[in-house]
Amino acid sequence: MDTINLLSGFGDTILSYLLPFLFVLTVVVFIHELGHFLVARWCGVAVKVFSIGFGPEIFGFYDRHGTRWRVSWIPLGGYVKFIDDENVASAAGRKAFEALPEEERKRSFQGKSLAQRAAIVAAGPIANFLLAIIIFAAIFSVFGERITAAKVDAVAPGSAAERAGFEPGDRIVSIDGSEIGSFSDMQRIVATSPDQELHFVVDRGGANVELTATPERKEITDRFGNTMRIGLLGIQRSASPDDWTLERHDPATALVMGVKESYFVVSRSLAYLYDVVTGREDADQLGGPLRIAQVSGQVATAGFVALLNLAAIISVSIGLINLFPIPMLDGGHLLFYGIEAIRGRPLSESTQEIGFRIGLAFVLMLMIFATWNDLIHLKFL
Repeated sequence: MDTINLLSGFGDTILSYLLPFLFVLTVVVFIHELGHFLVARWCGVAVKVFSIGFGPEIFGFYDRHGTRWRVSWIPLGGYVKFIDDENVASAAGRKAFEALPEEERKRSFQGKSLAQRAAIVAAGPIANFLLAIIIFAAIFSVFGERITAAKVDAVAPGSAAERAGFEPGDRIVSIDGSEIGSFSDMQRIVATSPDQELHFVVDRGGANVELTATPERKEITDRFGNTMRIGLLGIQRSASPDDWTLERHDPATALVMGVKESYFVVSRSLAYLYDVVTGREDADQLGGPLRIAQVSGQVATAGFVALLNLAAIISVSIGLINLFPIPMLDGGHLLFYGIEAIRGRPLSESTQEIGFRIGLAFVLMLMIFATWNDLIHLKFL
């Protein structure tokens, strides 16, 4: 009986992680590939396959243009395959292009102008950014934003806030010149600025007081047991109902907020990578599919809105990663097109092949590293 219960509990855990993970990844990948697909169709490129996932097909159908829409067994990505692609990695070989009849070449990816090819490639990441903006905007407009006043309710003894001179009742007005509208605004800046001196303006009894504080780098554990290193001041927010409101924004305002939220994810991702390269941060926070699956399952327990928010964050991240100038990624293709625009002719096929091999090796190493981090984080190693 204990064995049956154990297996049942394990199965429930797997499903609780797998289903939210598949939902998030499928939506994000579908929109990414749809961006490529729609712009390719608009430019007159014939698409052979639109696939969600890799490997053997589970089910699919043909549309009236002859494109095979399919769902495949390995749900870790997807692809759009044009008539002159040699493989699912969208490697456009000259031989595949030359093997096409003259009429078909006009409908091939390689038969299009440089600007059209660049637009098709860039459309995937752009679609991810647009998806994230729309999701964030929908959350702010439909479900609203819980706003807690940027008011200091208590100061922890011996904390960075106490050393800086914060007092209960202080209302934070700005940090480094940036206006603070809520406690979350303050938290976001402090959490992402460990060991960095910040300049605060606080409203203390109607008078503005300037304070300087350096958030301490601390390791915290969230309610799901995940650990992370962030900056902390040692300030407690107000628990009074008078100090928080739920505000639903009009669509225009929500859209602007969606853009700002997406920009924040991009800026923080780039800042983290910079800190890793310069040695200020460890790379153990980089996660792969296992970590995404775990976080998806955990966030799903907080509700559908939280899962949508996660989907928006992952969508921005995938859009950003795909713009990195690494062969095999969309950014690598755009890099080659930039060189082609400068030279007036494309790089030789052998040079591009070398670039793609290097890019593939880099991507594989990154995936192995991220998966290793996942296994350690999940305590499998």
